[in-house]
Amino acid sequence: MLNIFKSSPTGCPIDKSKIDSVYKYWRIHILATMYLGYAVFYFTRKSISFAAPQMIEDLPGIGKPEIGILLTLFYLIYGTSKFLSGIISDNSNPRYFMGIGLIATGICNILFGLSSSFMLLALFWGLNSFFQGWGWPPCSKLLTTWYSRSERGFWWSIWNTAHNLGGALIPLIVGAVSLRYGWRYGFITPGIIAVVTGCFLCWHLRDKPTSIGLPTVGKWRNDELELEHENNSEQISIINIFTKYILKNKVIWMLCLSSVLVYIVRTAINDWGNLYLKEKYGYDLLTANSAVSLFEMGGFIGSLVAGWGSDRLFNGRRDTMNLIFSVGILLSFTLLWQIDNGDYFIQSALFFAAGFFIFGPQMLLGMAAAESSHKDAAGTATGFLGLFAYLGASLSGYPLTQIMEKWHWDGFMVLMVSSATMCVMVLFYVAMLQKPATLRNKKAL
Repeated sequence: MLNIFKSSPTGCPIDKSKIDSVYKYWRIHILATMYLGYAVFYFTRKSISFAAPQMIEDLPGIGKPEIGILLTLFYLIYGTSKFLSGIISDNSNPRYFMGIGLIATGICNILFGLSSSFMLLALFWGLNSFFQGWGWPPCSKLLTTWYSRSERGFWWSIWNTAHNLGGALIPLIVGAVSLRYGWRYGFITPGIIAVVTGCFLCWHLRDKPTSIGLPTVGKWRNDELELEHENNSEQISIINIFTKYILKNKVIWMLCLSSVLVYIVRTAINDWGNLYLKEKYGYDLLTANSAVSLFEMGGFIGSLVAGWGSDRLFNGRRDTMNLIFSVGILLSFTLLWQIDNGDYFIQSALFFAAGFFIFGPQMLLGMAAAESSHKDAAGTATGFLGLFAYLGASLSGYPLTQIMEKWHWDGFMVLMVSSATMCVMVLFYVAMLQKPATLRNKKAL
């Protein structure tokens, strides 16, 4: 591992009288920097979804199947990269790991925007997907080391809205830039923004609290649940952590299955929602993209409600809130399918509701995985979850295009409702698994 990526050593202890002020400063500072960085990761991740209609019109030999192949390629590589990066990032310095990853994705987007052949498009989009995997694991490490168990739902939910801010802005940015200057600038513009922001991350992020001389967050806040998690996470090798706390953890496996189903639904709406509105109801590109932006805005609010509710209403239990929100996913997609009305306000409201419910589990599943594993394996646990999540996302690429070719948009909606139904069933089982469990017996899972 290059020295720049190595995790920072324990720093000289800070004077006790300054610990509170230093902790408070860096918690806000790190959250704001992570938030900006991850929102911009979305600029370079979702740009293809909102430039796709123009690419299909402009490039010979590029149609829905080719776009579907690029999407599936992205999700398969991204999921694998997220898993491998999670293992590496637990022992890495997140400021450089995340910052350099964002710079690399920006360069890949710029090169993609300058390409025309399908082979070059696939090459640069594949490289982009690899470096995209460098975003989430450092954030999960920072969120589990700077924020304690009893408050983490709130802080994690605030950070998670970066998905929605980036997801809401990118269709508007790419749509407007593409309509004015062409689809190529829909990739070049986010790419330049990513390179600049990546440099900012390398400058402003920090490693764990102990790296700058602070006590662990459990000791600082005297959080009983967090201290118990820290004390139960003995110092063992990465291989043993992975085997004992992940591969043999049935809760983690059920969360992985849930993630497959949630990401089928979430990614399908993200990637095909604008084309759905364009083809079925005749929306123009900018109008369709604005409705998809409301999907993200619904997710923004849904993430905050899910995080706050899991802390305040269910005392840090993520399973109950996950189950409630999964029922909401099922109801919102059933309505989206059955209400066949092209009115912009009705469709926007349905997209908003779908986003509200989808982004609750999308956030809480990752948090639940981190909290069900070893304290020093947050990146590994969430990376493993991400591997399965983006296996589900990959199914919304080329495989979904084949369903749409044969059964059109009704086939699309049947898959969404079926996935949501199975998700409710799996999360109900997870709730039953965790009902008798406490943090004290978590090692036995």
